[in-house]
Amino acid sequence: MRRNENTKIIGEKVILIPYEEEHVQKYHEWMEDDEMLRLTRSERLTLAEEYEMQRKWRLDDDKLTFIVLSKAVSDTGCSEVESMIGDVNLFLSSGRHSGELEVMIAEQAARCSGAATEAVSLLISYALKELNLKNFFVKITEDNMASLHLFEQKLHFKRVSYSEVFGEITLELAPSAPFDEWRKATVVQYRV
Repeated sequence: MRRNENTKIIGEKVILIPYEEEHVQKYHEWMEDDEMLRLTRSERLTLAEEYEMQRKWRLDDDKLTFIVLSKAVSDTGCSEVESMIGDVNLFLSSGRHSGELEVMIAEQAARCSGAATEAVSLLISYALKELNLKNFFVKITEDNMASLHLFEQKLHFKRVSYSEVFGEITLELAPSAPFDEWRKATVVQYRV
């Protein structure tokens, strides 16, 4: 997360900010939900383990982790924690110009609002411009229909493989994806 530790990305619906210690409690509450754990293929952690994970991610050079804020809620003067709706991550592949994306919109009220689409688009735009990445992929469990719809229908990813062992579909960003549309973001320094 060192690469984005001082980066704030502002879109029309969402704001992406680095995952900080003050966000851990709410993030942990989200990850107490069994359905959220299943869909994100995550393991349940104690609160202490969650704080330790955040500290490790903070020092990681191969990972970009952003908390997704609702811009509408944030614009009313609410705190970052009150504005949190999910997270978006990019795991950089060593030796290649590619990255694996993950997104989670944990707050029910923010689902199906375009927040995930914009969060991923902003992160791709940032990675294209700032990290010079060329390829993006995502791994989604075969029963996660909402994520499959998001990446295939809204973000122009194409299926490239299937793992029967994990029940997981790998999708890659199609070369014909509308990259120009994804550059509509404001990137600012954050807590320098």
